[in-house]
Amino acid sequence: MDQKILSLAAEKTADKLQEFLQTLREGDLTNLLQNQAVKGKVAGALLRAIFKGSPCSEEAGTLRRRKIYTCCIQLVESGDLQKEIASEIIGLLMLEAHHFPGPLLVELANEFISAVREGSLVNGKSLELLPIILTALATKKENLAYGKGVLSGEECKKQLINTLCSGRWDQQYVIQLTSMFKDVPLTAEEVEFVVEKALSMFSKMNLQEIPPLVYQLLVLSSKGSRKSVLEGIIAFFSALDKQHNEEQSGDELLDVVTVPSGELRHVEGTIILHIVFAIKLDYELGRELVKHLKVGQQGDSNNNLSPFSIALLLSVTRIQRFQDQVLDLLKTSVVKSFKDLQLLQGSKFLQNLVPHRSYVSTMILEVVKNSVHSWDHVTQGLVELGFILMDSYGPKKVLDGKTIETSPSLSRMPNQHACKLGANILLETFKIHEMIRQEILEQVLNRVVTRASSPISHFLDLLSNIVMYAPLVLQSCSSKVTEAFDYLSFLPLRTVQRLLKAVQPLLKVSMSMRDCLILVLRKAMFANQLDARKSAVAGFLLLLKNFKVLGSLSSSQCSQSLSVSQVHVDVHSHYNSVANETFCLEIMDSLRRCLSQQADVRLMLYEGFYDVLRRNSQLANSVMQTLLSQLKQFYEPKPDLLPPLKLEACILTQGDKISLQEPLDYLLCCIQHCLAWYKNTVIPLQQGEEEEEEEEAFYKDLDDILESITNRMIKSELEDFELDKSADFSQSTSIGIKNNICAFLVMGVCEVLIEYNFSISSFSKNRFEDILSLFMCYKKLSDILNEKAGKAKTKTANKTNDSLLSMKFVSSLLTALFRSSNEFMRYAVNVALQKVQQLKETGHVSGPDGQNPDKIFQNLCDITRVLLWRYTSIPTSVEESGKKEKGKSISLLCLEGLQKIFSAVQQFYQPKIQQFLRALDVTDKEGEEREDADVSVTQRTAFQIRQFQRSLLNLLSSQEEDFNSKEALLLVTVLTSLSKLLEPSSPQFVQMLSWTSKICKENSREDALFCKSLMNLLFSLHVSYKSPVILLRDLSQDIHGHLGDIDQDVEVEKTNHFAIVNLRTAAPTVCLLVLSQAEKVLEEVDWLITKLKGQVSQETLSEEASSQATLPNQPVEKAIIMQLGTLLTFFHELVQTALPSGSCVDTLLKDLCKMYTTLTALVRYYLQVCQSSGGIPKNMEKLVKLSGSHLTPLCYSFISYVQNKSKSLNYTGEKKEKPAAVATAMARVLRETKPIPNLIFAIEQYEKFLIHLSKKSKVNLMQHMKLSTSRDFKIKGNILDMVLREDGEDENEEGTASEHGGQNKEPAKKKRKK
Repeated sequence: MDQKILSLAAEKTADKLQEFLQTLREGDLTNLLQNQAVKGKVAGALLRAIFKGSPCSEEAGTLRRRKIYTCCIQLVESGDLQKEIASEIIGLLMLEAHHFPGPLLVELANEFISAVREGSLVNGKSLELLPIILTALATKKENLAYGKGVLSGEECKKQLINTLCSGRWDQQYVIQLTSMFKDVPLTAEEVEFVVEKALSMFSKMNLQEIPPLVYQLLVLSSKGSRKSVLEGIIAFFSALDKQHNEEQSGDELLDVVTVPSGELRHVEGTIILHIVFAIKLDYELGRELVKHLKVGQQGDSNNNLSPFSIALLLSVTRIQRFQDQVLDLLKTSVVKSFKDLQLLQGSKFLQNLVPHRSYVSTMILEVVKNSVHSWDHVTQGLVELGFILMDSYGPKKVLDGKTIETSPSLSRMPNQHACKLGANILLETFKIHEMIRQEILEQVLNRVVTRASSPISHFLDLLSNIVMYAPLVLQSCSSKVTEAFDYLSFLPLRTVQRLLKAVQPLLKVSMSMRDCLILVLRKAMFANQLDARKSAVAGFLLLLKNFKVLGSLSSSQCSQSLSVSQVHVDVHSHYNSVANETFCLEIMDSLRRCLSQQADVRLMLYEGFYDVLRRNSQLANSVMQTLLSQLKQFYEPKPDLLPPLKLEACILTQGDKISLQEPLDYLLCCIQHCLAWYKNTVIPLQQGEEEEEEEEAFYKDLDDILESITNRMIKSELEDFELDKSADFSQSTSIGIKNNICAFLVMGVCEVLIEYNFSISSFSKNRFEDILSLFMCYKKLSDILNEKAGKAKTKTANKTNDSLLSMKFVSSLLTALFRSSNEFMRYAVNVALQKVQQLKETGHVSGPDGQNPDKIFQNLCDITRVLLWRYTSIPTSVEESGKKEKGKSISLLCLEGLQKIFSAVQQFYQPKIQQFLRALDVTDKEGEEREDADVSVTQRTAFQIRQFQRSLLNLLSSQEEDFNSKEALLLVTVLTSLSKLLEPSSPQFVQMLSWTSKICKENSREDALFCKSLMNLLFSLHVSYKSPVILLRDLSQDIHGHLGDIDQDVEVEKTNHFAIVNLRTAAPTVCLLVLSQAEKVLEEVDWLITKLKGQVSQETLSEEASSQATLPNQPVEKAIIMQLGTLLTFFHELVQTALPSGSCVDTLLKDLCKMYTTLTALVRYYLQVCQSSGGIPKNMEKLVKLSGSHLTPLCYSFISYVQNKSKSLNYTGEKKEKPAAVATAMARVLRETKPIPNLIFAIEQYEKFLIHLSKKSKVNLMQHMKLSTSRDFKIKGNILDMVLREDGEDENEEGTASEHGGQNKEPAKKKRKK
């Protein structure tokens, strides 16, 4: 039969073939076809023949085709056919499909749909035919019966797709079905159907099947619905990540973890690659992604960002077009997140309303962690983001070697955090990805070398951490480091020191690097620039410290902590130490040459030798010999010659220029410290051994010399140094300069000798007399210098030189002296203050152990204990009543010291606060040691706070004329810094708050500075406890009471809530303080409204969601309205107050403008939600009513008051004063009246949106609003002419015109800003 059909088909006409086919029975053809196909014979030719003989023009032919189609589809689905035959059959069916009439196409399509819904497909091969059928159907123009109605082909197709998408899809055909739609022409609505269906299948599929489905969805997205596709994918994986994290951090181990971590990350990585690839082909998709994530940002930075979406964004940075956009988006998200965090931390009001969430910074670090699963496409983006954050938010300017933060203190914290996050990203990426290490190191070193003028401490810290992590790994990048060494002589000294310290572990593992560095340093030793020579000394000293010679004492407390790999390298052989010895002696030779260079270079050497000895004790002999031979050049060996030192030799005279050649005081200081260390450390260990004579000799020699200098210095008079009162100390003559240098040298030597004698005294009486004699010599000189400087009134005179006493000695000396009250004690306290100030500014102190944080901390504790005891046991009042001394009393100096120490400890030793407070507790130590651990920081702080509270109460109980405002200010500052250590939820904190409040309520002092600091303390405590709006309202009533009303006929009732508000302090002090607080509250409220708006805009996507979602926002809305209501009453008081013109009026007008802007924002929020939530709440209506009755009318009268005041000032000024004075008065008037148009514009904007809201909510909100009439901006020509005639001068002409006409223009300008 098949042969016959084929032979008939070969004829030209198909008539015979048609006749033959009609003679066959129904099942014959289908059976024939099945047999042929299953046997693997040529089924294609037979099919072609059958189609030729069944034209669609005849009904019989059409039905035959229909049956053949059904038969073929079943055949293909059965899976009995070979692959090639199945493909051929499907191909033929596709070719012929469009000949079918519409109704049969609908039938065929329905067959497919029911097969999909019932899950009766076997291998899904036949699905390839469905897109052809749907496409063919869409081209049919005639109306087709579908269901009960009649539809066009296009509509039929839409209905079929809808039916298909609303049915159940078998998991294994999801990908095929989705892929099928890419061949069907779809409308936007149909694409949305398909995308929704495919996205809903994600959760039902195996993880491994999701990437191919995502790929098909992305292909499909080119037809539309890009946004839905991206949103769906991101939302699914963000939720999966969240669930995965919760499972991993769960308390109990779950029996079954849904997805192993590695698999999930690999799948995410593949999907990110698919999306990035799709974006490369379709930029619209990329724009949609950025837009989607930006919109989510508006309300709340964490809405749309998750580790998955961040990883996706970072991968997109590889596409040039989106790189800057995406990095900018991430950068702003990070900073916004830190700013939100700061806002939340600073306000108890917000903490109670907003739940704690995860922050962008933690998400980014999670991405770094996840990128270990071969996410190479993310690493480049991470590195770029890390550097962008470090570059944008690092410390900014350098002034006198100190880093100055250019941003105001409030924005400083988010910037610091962002910079730190950048460093963490780079460090963690460096640890995980070997590929990128070279690049990170190169970029860090480039910045260190090229940015010499800007601060780069954050890059040096990062470099140090990288090197510490893996010095051996970095050997491969050693060429980069040695390249950086070439620039050492051009870099600032501080940078060189930190850079060498950072790469120091590398020098231990790489000999070539060390040799390279030494060559560079030797060259620098003889460079022209002084800084280069200093850098060389610094480098050599660092090498001496870190390359230990065999037999050196271990000093665990001062060695740098190194990782295990470095330690192995450091001590792996005896040879190493021997080599180190020759290497160190070589360096010592180089350093000896420095002793003939400038004073600055020598100074560095003297300051560094002590640390070298402490680290490398075997070099003692060499170092001490060097120092001894240096000292002998300036020492007078004859025992009866006075003075004992040749000061002339220390001074260099070149023509008229006189400069210091040898810092003799520092040389002696270095000798004294080295000698003391040698006696305490080395000699006890050598007791049992045979000593070499020469080694002993230098130590005895030095001792004898110092002893001799002491004795002769005591006998010497100032005349011996030619430095008595008659000497010339002026800075303008060469003799004067020389005498000044000599005086400072002598004073320095006295200080060194005081410390030397104290250290060897063993508390003997004679020694103490010597010390006092030396101090008298120091005192005489210092008095003469101060006296001369006072007469000369030079600026340089007040600059005190750094004291040469070491911090440890200062703490011992204070302890020894704290029972006496004399000049010596004052001097010791002053030096202590100087050391603490140094610590605050630079993070370390001068002198030995000055760079060692632990030693400094120990000394700080000792000093604090003494100062605290001295201040509390001898109050200032007692001391001052005894005798009037020049300058501050010792107790006041002690208090100043305490204030500085408390802030320094919080700045540098935050983790050691507990230890610090324990050290201050001078009670019985033995008994309490065990219980100490249980006492919290808050309890210890509260104990210290009570002592200072007592002192402040005593001060306040004195008479107004005896009130010591300096001391009161210091006490409040101390209390402020201590109160930061209290836990806000503790009873001690509440106690502190109520105490401060009580002080403000009961004490009236006219000292503005004291009032300001006390009020600041009150506000800072109050904000951490609850919102300060009620406090603001009370204060505003007090201010109004004291200053009177703008209408002079009105008598204001005085409310004395706070006694500290009086006529002197009410304005500007308290007024400006409360306004700045009100501004903060408005900022918080504004932040909350923005957050709510963001939530609403996200929820409006689905109507049902928005109706349910408005409920959780009610407490937030209620809180916002309460805050604004109370602030309204606050402004209501201030707007009626007769404020003095100046900053108060200016700030009040600006804040009123902010108030109206915030009210407008709230009204606009209700415009968004009022439809879904069913109107606006009652308390919002009350707020609007209050603003209409209590604020707007008063604002207009306040504006008139300000303008009348300025006019009266203007006219009185013109008659009586000189033109210059008038000009300044006019300028002030202009400045003050400038915010007025902005305020009027803000009020009118508010009223405009209220009208909109009234219409939308069907509530008449405008009934309480009295529309303003005080906006008459006509320029009155006759008055203007008259004024211009009176005013001859040009500048004044401009001033007056702008005063009359400026109001007209300002609102327009404001509009442009918006």
